[in-house]
Amino acid sequence: MTSTERARLAARAADDKKGEDIVVLDVGEIMGIVDLFVIAHASNTRLVRTIVEEVKKQLLDHAGVKPRSIEGIDDMSWVLLDYGDVVVHVFLDETREFYGLERLWSDAPRIVWNGAAAL
Repeated sequence: MTSTERARLAARAADDKKGEDIVVLDVGEIMGIVDLFVIAHASNTRLVRTIVEEVKKQLLDHAGVKPRSIEGIDDMSWVLLDYGDVVVHVFLDETREFYGLERLWSDAPRIVWNGAAAL
């Protein structure tokens, strides 16, 4: 499974558990050390945890991968799942707004992850 396929899988997993405003950014040309960011948010820490668990489950079940590291699991305001070439960011809504990763990486192309174009 390619990094793009894994990022799309992570985005769909987040969507399945009510993740909001999910985007997949191709940051490979800009960063060089990671290919794709998946960014989502939720309105409370319980949903953040649920999304994180679903992303982990789907990537293990369908791609056979576990995160290399997980950051932010203690307070659940910004959880980062590092899969090497794909990094998944799950935020509380106000934390996402504060850090604005999409603004920071505004030059990165967006990858379609849902609908017929993603298949």
